[in-house]
Amino acid sequence: MRFSPAGDPGVPDIRSATRYLVWLAGRHKALLTVGILLGVVWMVAQALVPAAVGRAVDGLTRRDEEALLTWGLVLLGLGVFQAGAGILRHYCAVHNFLAGAYRTVQLTVGAANRLGAALPRRVSAGEVVSIGTADISQIGAAIDITARGTGAIVAIATVGVILLGASVPLGLVVVLGVPLLMAVVGLLIRPLHRQQQAYRDSEGALTARAGDIVSGLRVLRGVGGEPVLSARYRSRSQALRADGLRVARVESLLEAAQVLLPGAFLVLVTWLGARFALRGEISAGELVAFYGYTAFLVSPLRQLTEAVDKLTRGHVAARRVVRLLRLTPELLDPARPTALPDGPGELVDVASGVTVRPGRLTALAATAPEDAAAVVDRLGRYVDSDATLHGVPLREVALATVRERILVADNDAHLFTGPLRAELDPHDRVDDATVAAALAAASATDIVEALPAGLDSAVAERGREFSGGQQQRLRLARALVADPEILLLVEPTSAVDAHTEARIADRLGAARAGRTTLVCTTSPLVLHRADHVIFVEDGKVVAEGTHTALLDGEPRYRATVSRGED
Repeated sequence: MRFSPAGDPGVPDIRSATRYLVWLAGRHKALLTVGILLGVVWMVAQALVPAAVGRAVDGLTRRDEEALLTWGLVLLGLGVFQAGAGILRHYCAVHNFLAGAYRTVQLTVGAANRLGAALPRRVSAGEVVSIGTADISQIGAAIDITARGTGAIVAIATVGVILLGASVPLGLVVVLGVPLLMAVVGLLIRPLHRQQQAYRDSEGALTARAGDIVSGLRVLRGVGGEPVLSARYRSRSQALRADGLRVARVESLLEAAQVLLPGAFLVLVTWLGARFALRGEISAGELVAFYGYTAFLVSPLRQLTEAVDKLTRGHVAARRVVRLLRLTPELLDPARPTALPDGPGELVDVASGVTVRPGRLTALAATAPEDAAAVVDRLGRYVDSDATLHGVPLREVALATVRERILVADNDAHLFTGPLRAELDPHDRVDDATVAAALAAASATDIVEALPAGLDSAVAERGREFSGGQQQRLRLARALVADPEILLLVEPTSAVDAHTEARIADRLGAARAGRTTLVCTTSPLVLHRADHVIFVEDGKVVAEGTHTALLDGEPRYRATVSRGED
């Protein structure tokens, strides 16, 4: 069954990954700003700890108990202040992470709904799944790291100012050394960016292939194609593994740089500070403070490299999201939608000449199944055409109105996970008697009776516990429960046995009494019970009438419905 969005999901008009990340951050300006401020306070409080320790050490060397007590209390206050700011910063960081990740999920689902039936033709299922599983974490982490990254920058600047005030050479080492370290890290970011993009593309393709294999596993086993597909999947999996190793190789260099470069920086500043202390240019307390500063700088430097890494990953992920968001539906609402008259009316496909009269069970038999599917696509407005309802072109009617009044039910529809009752009546609009009547009309009552909890039984993913014929009957029951004004059914009995098909054919007309129904089929059992039969060849109507009349007067029709047998 095909569904389309009820309205505009509010997807922003964003043309780049960077703008998307900025837009996401701007969605929660207050909490993001508070998080950044707390990150700054948290890091600066840590940066001031070495200064307090140094002053306390100087007080100890001078045997100044008052100074020792004062700076000891200052150190305690900084510790408490840092702990409080850290807790609040982490709260904001988690909120910002989740807000960025799940807002991306909302936009992705909204874009999928907006694309409607065009989604499978525009983007693979694996791509959408990868966005909803892997990419949202990368995007959330990119939003989260802004607080710590900003705090790290301010903390480094604070330490640099303090060191410049105490010793110009040491201050210059910090002021000049930090940008140099970041430049070295930046050399690793570009190849990491490329490798992550390649890995992400391969991951999406492999996920799509895995979904295809799982959904078609029964058929593959039936035709003996499982070993072939398994070998292909194994080959693609190994290619993905190779891409992952290339990413890991660059990431390992980046991780090593995060340890090695700050460590070397710490050794350099400590060595210089020790020389100045031996020459008497700085006190013992200042030497301890300088060592503390350099030891502390390891943290903000790692925070900065982590920020660059996460922002890069977030940019790669956001690029995929933006690519999905920029897809436009194949069908758009008219600028000024035309209202449809109330009540039943003729549904006409101008291209083929098919006219579906209101209140009747009409069957459409086509020599080529794709011709029947094309007619239904036009009548259901899943492609642009000159089809009309009540004489009004469907292209001039709002899509929501078309979907409300015309329902297309085909064999590409899925059964979703959840209680069977919710599967048959997703909007919870009808009572159990209506559901039972639809199940009876679709000859699906036995399916429900065989389930341990009846309608309350859980349906597995894609209804895999049901056979193909059972799934088809449940899909038909779902369409009958919806009870649309116009129902277009595409081969609703192709996967069931002859006895079940006969029962469905007998009951379908009564279940849809007073409603407009078109059934695309070449089954004599269904055609015989239709009020009117339309025969289509080469995409055009060539004959109409009852099943019996067409059998007697149209040899091509007879050959089509009898499969070429007399």
